[in-house]
Amino acid sequence: MTEQASDPTIEHRDEADAGESLAASTSEASLRRTEERSAAIEEQIGKDPSGFRMLTGDRPTGNLHIGHYFGSLTNRLRLQNAGVETFIVIADYQVIADRDGTGAIRDRVYSLLTDYLAIGIDPVKTTIFTHSAVPALNQLMLPFLSLVTDSELYRNPTVKSEHEATGGRPMSGLLLTYPVHQAADILFCKANLVPVGKDQLPHLEQTRVVARRFDERYGRVTPDEPVFPQAEALLTIGGSLILGTDGTKMSKSKGNTIELGMTADQTAKLIKRAVTDSERFITYDPDTRPEVANLLHLTGLCTGRDPRAIADEIGNGGGGTLKKMLTEALNETLAPVRERRTDLADDPAYLAGVLARGNARANEVADATLGDVRAAMGMQYS
Repeated sequence: MTEQASDPTIEHRDEADAGESLAASTSEASLRRTEERSAAIEEQIGKDPSGFRMLTGDRPTGNLHIGHYFGSLTNRLRLQNAGVETFIVIADYQVIADRDGTGAIRDRVYSLLTDYLAIGIDPVKTTIFTHSAVPALNQLMLPFLSLVTDSELYRNPTVKSEHEATGGRPMSGLLLTYPVHQAADILFCKANLVPVGKDQLPHLEQTRVVARRFDERYGRVTPDEPVFPQAEALLTIGGSLILGTDGTKMSKSKGNTIELGMTADQTAKLIKRAVTDSERFITYDPDTRPEVANLLHLTGLCTGRDPRAIADEIGNGGGGTLKKMLTEALNETLAPVRERRTDLADDPAYLAGVLARGNARANEVADATLGDVRAAMGMQYS
């Protein structure tokens, strides 16, 4: 086991290295390497998925919508069905990072759980759990916080963006340590794969820094293997391109989303009010006609067609034809999901059982990891 360095300059160099590492995670060259590695991981999953354990999840701050569906949920389902061991966290503790209360937290947790199961997430293959039900996961925050500095946390892009979204209210300690809590989410189950968008790479790099520093500062359980793996990014595409019905970034707080649990009629009304532009002839041009391109992109996701081909087909049919086509395609895509969702919502006992079993499994894994952490830190006393 290694000991904590007594030379203070080492800690300063360590922080500088971490800052450079976080900045480099979004540099052009680093991004190319990440894309190449992500492609190699996809290839490896196709050959043998047994070497991967994935962590992903959502904050229960509202109902899931089509941005989640096309941006992450369908990808999770694909990876689960490919054989990747999957953990999904419903991050209920993170709800209070930037809010004064929990709100209708129970309803939202069960709404997320219902959506997961409705799209095809299999609770036998995938462990679905909540933060608050796994004490050992949250206890990892203590040693992890010893591995980061306040200046690193203030510089973290995730913290900055989340704080800006609060409208300038004072930052809570939980929001400041948000990246460390997310590191605990990933590392408690020793996940080595995290599906992320490009904007989330700095957060994943912070997790990698925590894992590396733990190994360097506190040591290992066995000489041959660190306690925590270096989690790798599996880059996701598609969902980040989806705008809300008002033409701005899709957000639950803006009310510009189409939720998975909405009816076909509700979906039709929202699409009918969706922003386009004054030009009648439909073309696919994301740069100059982002709102129209967004509706074409969504239609393409639903039908598996190229948005440009859809635009060519509509031509002078105008925005009305485009919206009608999207409404039909989206409602057809979501119909089986909504049917299963209704059936699941009618069986609350089943949902409670799924969550209880997922929480039990997560606790088993977290307790074992915490045991490894205590052993590495020399904190086993009996």
